[in-house]
Amino acid sequence: MAAASTPRLLLNRSLRLKQSREFARVRQTGRRLVHGCLIANWQILPTGAPTRLGVVTSGKIGNAVVRSRARRLLRESFRLHQHEFIAPLDLVLVARNSIVGRPFRAVEQDFLTAARKGGILRPAEGSLNRLS
Repeated sequence: MAAASTPRLLLNRSLRLKQSREFARVRQTGRRLVHGCLIANWQILPTGAPTRLGVVTSGKIGNAVVRSRARRLLRESFRLHQHEFIAPLDLVLVARNSIVGRPFRAVEQDFLTAARKGGILRPAEGSLNRLS
């Protein structure tokens, strides 16, 4: 059983960007960083707003099975580290061709590195050791 101070690691529908205008707003007014197998676009939100995620996978990276796996890997990386952001934000992750065939650890590492380079993630406290 989890400790009372441990935040829940959910990723329900209320924490996802769903409408194309939300994706467009983040891309147009937010910041962008490319690292490894993903492109991260984000926009900092006012205090008290929930942190939300949107994932984009193009048909260029492969068939439906490949795109679905890429989305699952990116969502899981976000889910595990959603409480480590310095402020609430809307985040759009775009899968690049290099995500095909990569293990979760590699995708998670690219996600964490991109977030740290962008200055949106708190300093690391052994966060990669969460899963063995």
